[in-house]
Amino acid sequence: MSDVQLVWFKRDLRVSDHLPLSSAVKCGVVLPLYIVEPELWNQPDTSARQWDFCSDCLVELQANLALLGQSLIIRIGDPILILTELHNQFRFSNIWSHEETGNRFTYNRDLKVKKWCLQNLVFWNETPTAGIVRGLKNRSKWAQQWTERMRPQPMSIPSKLTPLTSLASVPALISEALPSSTELNMRLDSCPDRQIGGSSQASGILSSFLKGRVKLYSRGISSPNTAFEACSRLSAHLAFGSISLREVVHASNLQGGTRMFSERLHWHCHFIQKLESQPSLEYENAHRAFDQLRDSNQLFLDAWINGLTGWPFVDACMRALRYTGWLNFRMRAMLMAVASYHLWLPWRDSGLALARLFVDYEPGIHWNQCQMQAGTTGINSIRIYNPIKQGLDHDPHGIFIRKWCHELTNVPLAYLHTPWNMSILEQAACGCILGEHYPQPLVDYQVAAKIARDKIWNVRNSNNFHIEAKQVFVKHGSRRSQVSRARPKSKESPGQLCFNLFT
Repeated sequence: MSDVQLVWFKRDLRVSDHLPLSSAVKCGVVLPLYIVEPELWNQPDTSARQWDFCSDCLVELQANLALLGQSLIIRIGDPILILTELHNQFRFSNIWSHEETGNRFTYNRDLKVKKWCLQNLVFWNETPTAGIVRGLKNRSKWAQQWTERMRPQPMSIPSKLTPLTSLASVPALISEALPSSTELNMRLDSCPDRQIGGSSQASGILSSFLKGRVKLYSRGISSPNTAFEACSRLSAHLAFGSISLREVVHASNLQGGTRMFSERLHWHCHFIQKLESQPSLEYENAHRAFDQLRDSNQLFLDAWINGLTGWPFVDACMRALRYTGWLNFRMRAMLMAVASYHLWLPWRDSGLALARLFVDYEPGIHWNQCQMQAGTTGINSIRIYNPIKQGLDHDPHGIFIRKWCHELTNVPLAYLHTPWNMSILEQAACGCILGEHYPQPLVDYQVAAKIARDKIWNVRNSNNFHIEAKQVFVKHGSRRSQVSRARPKSKESPGQLCFNLFT
């Protein structure tokens, strides 16, 4: 049975452009495996909406592999125990998988698996994911490496998998049923308008984007009124790997994707590379001078999470995110900035809350953007979004606010973005009493912004700040001129604003 090749699917839930699968097929009988890890799905950055999307992807992956000759084997539990059980049965000498840049749990899990492989004389063949470079020592030529990774045509689907039953004296290997989020002891998580997972969904979304919606992209991605249609909506599929980045790059080049969209394909990997190179960015400030700067405030955090800050546009964005599992990049940045500056919350606290709400949660992009918006990288501009101006700019007629903040339905447009300016009589006339039907603002946003700005710049102007900032830049800073000579005409910087660069 030495020719059994175990292919471990992780965040690469597809059969197309899948190097581990294609490589394993050439070496013997493939045992395709997905391990449902209850401990992983009970980490503070995971949620039932993410698991439900992942389950969609797994159902389709299992069916697609079955069509090739060998269905996906699903096991629930600890990877070490499951690998040991399968190794005792099949005596495989190779594991094939993509490299994973995940959260702290998956990082530590992979260290345990590496140790198990050494102890059991199993070779773990890990192949790169997209443009992420493991063991990267210098960022100087990273952009060229990304281009080289993306240049080859996407790999085709293997024509056939030899079933495990073809092996002599091997009983049929039965897959466990996918558990529900309840069975995984996950908290209740209503997300009525969640995207559906799976490779066929990803292909359809990519096609609809490049054949039509891409025309709306450059002008429509900033306002939440247009972004749900104008953005590609591939972010969750890329996060779970139901489509590969290279497939998107080639389709975009072939079918006329915009330069702005193409640049965001680069930036997607740029941010994940940071976490790959420094896993501590998930939970430690990039620049340590910002340690202990902010204070936890559960009252403010709860109000912000539930869309009850008293700032209508902010609350509308949060409520839309809770309902759909998605929000466009500028609004994500605004939510994070409001939490970090106006409410002075630690980025780890607000970041965990957002991570659970994003169906497209990608740790590398998410945590680096949390730090950028919170101003703790030491190398990026300080962006303190004015929550009222953002609403006036991107929802001037209050369409988005009225859709998500029903308490404000009858508030006149003149007061819709600043309802606290209404008199008591005006509040009564429109049926919205502040403090009863809709909250008063948690703080004075202008005063809070000034205090936050002073505190941040006090740190940035401190002695020796620039020394560590230079070290951060050398390790993580972009070499933008190497990415593309053609700059998008948009005034918005994708490096500063994008949470998931395929939103």
